[in-house]
Amino acid sequence: MKIAYFDCTSGISGDMTLGTLVDAGVDLGAIQEGIDSLGLPSCKLVAEEVHRHGFRATKIDVQHEPEHAHRHLHQITDMIDGSSISASQKELAKRIFTRLGEAEAKVHGTTIRKVHFHEVGAVDSIADIVGSAIGLDLLRVDRIVCSPIPTGNGHIVIAHGRVAVPAPATAELLKGIPIEASAIECELTTPTGAAIAATVVDEFGPLPGMMIETIGYGAGTKELTEQANVLRLIIGETDDDTHSDQIWVLETNLDDISGEVVGHCSNLLAEAGALDVYTTAIQMKKNRPGMKLSVLCDGSHIKRLEKIIFRETSTLGVRRWPASRHKLERRQHIVETQYGAVEGKLAILADGSTSFSPEYESCRQIAEDKSVALKDVYEEARRAYRD
Repeated sequence: MKIAYFDCTSGISGDMTLGTLVDAGVDLGAIQEGIDSLGLPSCKLVAEEVHRHGFRATKIDVQHEPEHAHRHLHQITDMIDGSSISASQKELAKRIFTRLGEAEAKVHGTTIRKVHFHEVGAVDSIADIVGSAIGLDLLRVDRIVCSPIPTGNGHIVIAHGRVAVPAPATAELLKGIPIEASAIECELTTPTGAAIAATVVDEFGPLPGMMIETIGYGAGTKELTEQANVLRLIIGETDDDTHSDQIWVLETNLDDISGEVVGHCSNLLAEAGALDVYTTAIQMKKNRPGMKLSVLCDGSHIKRLEKIIFRETSTLGVRRWPASRHKLERRQHIVETQYGAVEGKLAILADGSTSFSPEYESCRQIAEDKSVALKDVYEEARRAYRD
């Protein structure tokens, strides 16, 4: 499996992403050809080797004729659709812009169609995003992992006035993504960089085990006094073919409510989108027996699920942390049995072999309709798959 790892020690921006892709070996000419087909006014990508705090890196400058256009999302997507870049590159570029548009609409209280792209609707930002989409597609990696992202500190001035770092759209885009604290008085992560990371990254965390093949460095515009303002891209191979993603673990300890309340809370959590809910018997203060309530969920469900935990239990606090989850490839599968069709999941093992697990609800419904034992339906479904 080929993995790309973004080391965002100094944050991430569109030009840094583009620079690190070119520095890692992506053909700048191929990216320029795609940019040319967008119909932007005299837009040229210029690569230059620079030094940041003593380290070399590639800096990409987008040179173009002056303009003052504030584009809408549909204008940008029409531009992408009319270009000559590949279908996969178009799809990725539009996903990044859509993610950005959703964040802008949220912070400005409008619809995605009415959003005016100011800084990110300019030629250089369009070139950064579309160019990064082309470059990421040309990398041909199986998985993209990224470090926690620092946003920087202080204030910046944007089209809507003076705002704190991270800018409102950047903060919205980074919801559910691990953030690294930084005291550097600078905008390290831009909305463009946050949109790219939020769209393309499969997992956030430390550098995964791999055999390193290529390392690229993309330079940011500013020269920081504290550290090198560069984005590092590490590309390598791993023998681990399991699929993985990032989930969040929410936990709290309970010792003063009944099992009925915990059971009710668990049902509500499952209905609200939790991936899994379970309890563990524990020993608490003053030798009181208690239970630990654990919830697994996606980052987008954290706020909703924590609200349920606080409302339905007596807890005063919920612990949370991101976790990497390795999982087998799986797909829906149906087997025909003497009792009827049984739905289930087909897991693909590392050696290519498969394993079938009947779905409980499908088996329960058949057992009830046919007046047969649930275990018999399970056994018949597994036998039907083996045969």
